[in-house]
Amino acid sequence: MAGTFKFELVSPERVLMSVDADQVVVPGADGDFAVLAGHAPFITTLRPGVLDVTSGGSKRRVLVKSGFAEVDPTRLTILAQSAFDVDELTPSVIASELKTAEADLASAKDDAARSAADALISELRRLGPKAA
Repeated sequence: MAGTFKFELVSPERVLMSVDADQVVVPGADGDFAVLAGHAPFITTLRPGVLDVTSGGSKRRVLVKSGFAEVDPTRLTILAQSAFDVDELTPSVIASELKTAEADLASAKDDAARSAADALISELRRLGPKAA
């Protein structure tokens, strides 16, 4: 189904992005999924990864640490613990976030926490050379 839908990326502090999107690829807990206008409704948790937001011919990439996605045919809302525009990630921010994620991995008390920390570490390492 062609068309746009309302996409909002929200953190605990504020709305980080609110656009009419053509497509958003989301790092869901069970794998990446693409949202287009008319998508079936559902709610899922996110794993650390990159949102690919296509809107009006432009594309933005946003790293999310964790959160939830709520989808319906006319809207996608991402509630993210924290988010970083990939184009604005500096090597020092990546290094700082990597250090925090490695500490989280070392202190993880269950498989879910270990898995989330490991996924974030992998994503940050993958993004590292591009930000340098």
